[in-house]
Amino acid sequence: MDIAALFSALLMGIVEGLTEFLPISSTGHLILLGELIGFQGPPGKAFEISIQLGAVLAVTIIYRGLIMDLLRGMWRPGVERFYVVNLVLAFLPAAIIGVLLHKTITEVLFNPWVVCVALILGGVAIIVIERMRPAPTIHSVPEIGPLAAVLIGLGQALAMIPGTSRSGATIITALVIGVERRAAAEFSFMLAIPTMVAATFYSLFKARHEIDFSAFGQIGVGFVTAFVVAYFTVRAVLAVIGRIGFTPFGWYRIGLGLVMMAVLALG
Repeated sequence: MDIAALFSALLMGIVEGLTEFLPISSTGHLILLGELIGFQGPPGKAFEISIQLGAVLAVTIIYRGLIMDLLRGMWRPGVERFYVVNLVLAFLPAAIIGVLLHKTITEVLFNPWVVCVALILGGVAIIVIERMRPAPTIHSVPEIGPLAAVLIGLGQALAMIPGTSRSGATIITALVIGVERRAAAEFSFMLAIPTMVAATFYSLFKARHEIDFSAFGQIGVGFVTAFVVAYFTVRAVLAVIGRIGFTPFGWYRIGLGLVMMAVLALG
């Protein structure tokens, strides 16, 4: 394995870790970065799966205490069961639509131009919604009810369009329905765990005949990098998001989308 291949895997892992849980689209960034550096990962889906698992492992460790509480308490009536039921309700829309339309979305929409447009439109939506959103009426995740959970899940389903951002779609939908910023971010991060695990293993199953784990160097570098970067990114977001809001991410999306459009147009 040459140094250039390992360095490209490092870059992809950094981008995955930075962007998976921010409202700026990890898939979009990976598509654009891959296009710019001519990234060639192992055949099949081994590399993509490894960096996604690295990122989801990071958020699982951060919330390990809460996850254990939910697993212990979900079998009896109470706050924990209510929390788990709402996570399931939010998970189902994307799961159902993903199974039905996964192949079509992958074949038709996974290209840099779609990513650029989605980045810009999503950025505009974030800025507008941050300015016009209603005053929060839901200040903690346990207050998110079944209807709100389903609406957030429908928002997440939009994120199957590359460049939209899974976390961005869920967080912005939560803000629209009156969820406070930090609670919206926490629910989005917790929802990412079943969503990303399911999506990863679904992709693994679909590509089972072409999986090739020969390039363990790239896979290992990508996994570890995505894990470490995602761990510190999520902690940083939770620490500051109540103060800075999501508007800076909106402007970043617009700027990146416009720059990448110019780069693509110039070849």
